[in-house]
Amino acid sequence: MMLAGVFAEIGKFSLQEREIPSIRRSDEVLIKVEAASICGTDIHILATPPGHPATEGIIQGHEYVGKVAEIGTDVTNVKVGDRVVVDPTLTCGYCDYCQMGYVNMCEHMSTFGIFLDGCWTSYSVVPARNVHKISDTVPPEIAVFAEPLSCVINGMDKLSVRPGDNAVVWGAGPMGQMFIQMLKASGAGNIIAIDLSDYRLHYAGKSGANKIVNPKAHDVAKYVKEATKIGADVVIDCVGSLFDQSLSLVRRGGQILLVGMNQHALPKIKQNDITRYEVTVKGTYISNHSFPKVVKVMEAGLLHLDRLITHRVPLANITEGIEVMKKGEAIKVIVNPGE
Repeated sequence: MMLAGVFAEIGKFSLQEREIPSIRRSDEVLIKVEAASICGTDIHILATPPGHPATEGIIQGHEYVGKVAEIGTDVTNVKVGDRVVVDPTLTCGYCDYCQMGYVNMCEHMSTFGIFLDGCWTSYSVVPARNVHKISDTVPPEIAVFAEPLSCVINGMDKLSVRPGDNAVVWGAGPMGQMFIQMLKASGAGNIIAIDLSDYRLHYAGKSGANKIVNPKAHDVAKYVKEATKIGADVVIDCVGSLFDQSLSLVRRGGQILLVGMNQHALPKIKQNDITRYEVTVKGTYISNHSFPKVVKVMEAGLLHLDRLITHRVPLANITEGIEVMKKGEAIKVIVNPGE
């Protein structure tokens, strides 16, 4: 038996004893979880009413790293003892979008830790195609960032960031922090982080933002214009409701990347400004064949992901981590499943 963090029912989370899962298909692997983390999506699932759909009764958690404990008879890409990071998105491989290479648009998509049993426990079974080997030199608590970083890299692939570019990042949560670090690694000059939380802005500075702005204290549009002269080359909205305000910050011919998701946000957009000033607007959703790039970035040590770890909790005390995330008093919480 193993301890597991379970989405019991709407608004209710519980720690339960579950049987250690076993491989049932020849293409599956059994992973011993070394480290997991708590994502904003996990918090939305547990909200009342839920802010994100999920299957009641599943083991939560979709960001994790572990060691391969057992492999199916047809598995050839990993062996027992390999350290792996897990792509939690399960795609069909045969719908039109999968066959065109847009696996993040799969018509039959599912996700471990949201609709299928995930990683807030000691052992996890997933298809071998969902795991990617990563060097033992990358500590587990750093490798656990692979899944959210894969989403960031998918977004960065849609942008053209040149050395010295001025960039604005709305929202300094975990995703915003990683975008700041990736912009820094890509050579961006001025990186302006905007958030209502001074706590998060403090960490944005650690991540590489050389200017931090709290809208409660500054006129954001005026601040960005003065800092960039003509507006930002790149504006990234990690909040999910600031498209209209992003248009006021981007320069003519600049780029806007929409990352955050809020289906209830309905900002009024002046389409004429997009056309008249040739602004490029792109949306980005989860990961799309990004994990191999993530592994390279992590193994090269290009980022400072350790600066984002604010809390560490054993699985038995995971509710403490959930609470600090709910209160906005954490950036990244690392969960140790224990034995």
